[in-house]
Amino acid sequence: MGFLRGKNGKRRAERRHISEEDLIGYLKIRRWRIPEGYVEVESYPLKPPFSYACIVQNEDTAEYVYLVDELPLTIEEKEAYERMKNILEYELRAPEPDETLKESFKRQVPEIMERHPKALEEISPVGLRKILYYLERDMVGYGRIDSLMHDPNVEDISCSGVNKPIYLWHRKYENIKTNIVFHDEDELNDFVMKLVHRVGKHVSIAYPIVDVTLPGKHRLAVSFGRETTPAGTSFTIRKFREDPFTIIDLIENETINETIAAYLWLLMENKMSVMIVGATGAGKTTALNAIACLTKPNCKIISVEEVAEINLPHENWTSTIARSGFGPAKEGEITLYDLIKAAVRHRPDLIIVGEIRGEEAYVLFQALATGHGGLCTMHADDVETAIKRLTQPPMNIPPSIIPLMNCMIVVKHVRKPIFLESGRKLSSRKFIRI
Repeated sequence: MGFLRGKNGKRRAERRHISEEDLIGYLKIRRWRIPEGYVEVESYPLKPPFSYACIVQNEDTAEYVYLVDELPLTIEEKEAYERMKNILEYELRAPEPDETLKESFKRQVPEIMERHPKALEEISPVGLRKILYYLERDMVGYGRIDSLMHDPNVEDISCSGVNKPIYLWHRKYENIKTNIVFHDEDELNDFVMKLVHRVGKHVSIAYPIVDVTLPGKHRLAVSFGRETTPAGTSFTIRKFREDPFTIIDLIENETINETIAAYLWLLMENKMSVMIVGATGAGKTTALNAIACLTKPNCKIISVEEVAEINLPHENWTSTIARSGFGPAKEGEITLYDLIKAAVRHRPDLIIVGEIRGEEAYVLFQALATGHGGLCTMHADDVETAIKRLTQPPMNIPPSIIPLMNCMIVVKHVRKPIFLESGRKLSSRKFIRI
């Protein structure tokens, strides 16, 4: 078919509607350059045929590096990209009520391109597809880190400041750095502000610390500017898993065994209370979600969280989210404490609290005393540490009512001795009361 460079409407339409098979045939995938002293370990597509991932390892230090390779734009394509981006910034309209941002973008772009044929004049079919890829990536996607967001193996993405490489948590290789770097401070600030504003929140020098839920239920934590982070704006994105781990997955991953799974199922069937403790990133929320799925399908469940992370298949499940206040006086603030008090009035069979760390813990234990089932997580290294935290400010749980928590599970992130592979396991099962 060749590169189509006709100026009439018919050929422009052919350029836009070139098939995926033809496009892949045109594209000559640029092979990533392996840095000197590194060897390739693994590679796989992210958004083929435009972006790919390559894992390399240092031959001397055994350090892993995550390389993102995207098809580059030529000089002419970059100029056309800038022209179309400027046009779209002025002409794109807000999405319809039942549309997502990307759906609206894909619907409107062909119409706008029809009105501005000269903006993409003399661009080949392959070049046009590359331009559309970068426009979607930068305008309604996640910009430089968009490819990382499409990698199902990536759990967390973090940036510690300007001129520092992006790091991620890979399910297989753990914490590894990438070849993505924000070299311009204004670009980094604009990127973070766009993400926060996309969900209707505000971030600025006056309010530099923000914790929000992005589209797709990904969790974003931001420290804006140099007032709180001297190296510049930092952020961490904890990706939300659309297909959450089930109890079967935990068994297959050797996180728990069949006996523990059966015991937890028995607890959930009888509306018992379970607390999951562990360090950051140990897998507490993953375990909580899997255990919650063991409840009966018709049970009334109410979850209470600061940021939405729980994902249950139950139809009779109500998810509630805390809300920050408005203005310096924080008027209209809705805390976890308020939500748990309200949840008790809805007569739930099970109350799930994403994480307890304040006065909301006391309300939860009072709810357990009235016969409600409870499920929650807390940061602690072991059962003894968890009890000490519960009895100290700001939770202040009287020791006499701590036995209302029927079961406490410790989740630890352990390292397997074979091939240095990472895994998460329930390292102990200590019961306060059965």
